[in-house]
Amino acid sequence: MARGGGILVGKNPTKTLAAILLLLLLLAVSPLCARPAASQPLHSEPMSSQSPAVAPPPPPSPQPKIPHAQAGGAARLRRIALGVLFGSLAGFLLSLAFLYAIRVAVLHARNAPAIARGPVSFTPQISPKSLQLALPSARPLAHGPRGTYHKLVLDGDLTVAVKRLDTASHPDSSPLAVSKSDMRRVQRQLEVLARVRHLNVMGLKAYVRDPDRLSLVYDFVPGGSLEDVMKRVRSQQLSLDWDTRNRIAAGVARGLRYLHFECSPRILHCNLKPSNVMLEEGFEPVLADCGVARLLDLGSADPESSGSLYTAPECYQSGRYTDKCDVYGFGMILGILLTGRDPTDPFFSGESGRGSLARWLCHVQHSGEAKEALDSSITGEEVDEEEMLMAVRVAILCLSDSPADRPSSDELVAMITQLHSF
Repeated sequence: MARGGGILVGKNPTKTLAAILLLLLLLAVSPLCARPAASQPLHSEPMSSQSPAVAPPPPPSPQPKIPHAQAGGAARLRRIALGVLFGSLAGFLLSLAFLYAIRVAVLHARNAPAIARGPVSFTPQISPKSLQLALPSARPLAHGPRGTYHKLVLDGDLTVAVKRLDTASHPDSSPLAVSKSDMRRVQRQLEVLARVRHLNVMGLKAYVRDPDRLSLVYDFVPGGSLEDVMKRVRSQQLSLDWDTRNRIAAGVARGLRYLHFECSPRILHCNLKPSNVMLEEGFEPVLADCGVARLLDLGSADPESSGSLYTAPECYQSGRYTDKCDVYGFGMILGILLTGRDPTDPFFSGESGRGSLARWLCHVQHSGEAKEALDSSITGEEVDEEEMLMAVRVAILCLSDSPADRPSSDELVAMITQLHSF
């Protein structure tokens, strides 16, 4: 405690200020509570032994009265004094609040992370300088509605995949042409993606922010995507048995469970489809493009785009994306693995009116013809067929129009891994 000017100042200035304000308030209110008591004259009755016929005593002398004008003037002065006092207190408190708001804003600005300039690397294997110099030599691999994948070799021995998001085609949603707060938001989300560590999820290794694009750097997966593999299966260039397809589905489910339940904050994939499921050696799936759609807020689901085939129906109505929307995308992937069919196949849009892969699976299940939906190249063994028919039911659950009827990704892992026990 320190003593200064006769006032005892505590270690907590807030409590000291509150005590001073309370004291001033009491001093201001005290004149209102003090009211002069009206003087009441005391009368004494004369004591005499004479008879009651004695004449009454003279009337008491009149009390002096305060002039009305003088009383009104004093009350007016009191009101003016109180108004000045309370106005001063209110102005003082508002000034304190304003100064406190400025102090909070200054502290927030000091604690806000600086906006990164140039290449940012999250691993010692990638040098920001070498990444910047090598970017122009990247070779395109695949094109999509949200960007282009490129193959890039760094320092002669490290091969990475680079996804270039050309924000020039999305000027309204570009993270580079907005406020600094939005740029910091994108930077924080990129840092979250860089902390991903799971066998079935592709983590972000680095990124480069340019005036007209954002380049995301990932590990290169030589096996290609599930979409590429299924194209080769349909053209009979590759054979994929049910055990392998089941293993792919289980790996995708484990990746979703990690994103939804083990990441903090949790991550929604927002664009789950076969082209974003990369296959390592032994057909081990790795989820790519996690969170990129939400990262840049690149528009809403477009019925004309191929990605909309994997979009949950509630996204068209509310535009709100949840973990159950990722589960819907998983149901589409599982349906493709079971049937071998491409959702864009004319088989679903022809005169038969099948509508979509999801509606067709529901139709054959209700009609008792689910076996006819299975890919003929993987049928033949009775045990495997039973497992696949159970997997069809799981896919139909995931493709339900109601999000509440779909299982969580945690439940999906149990469902897929237990298919062999049925």
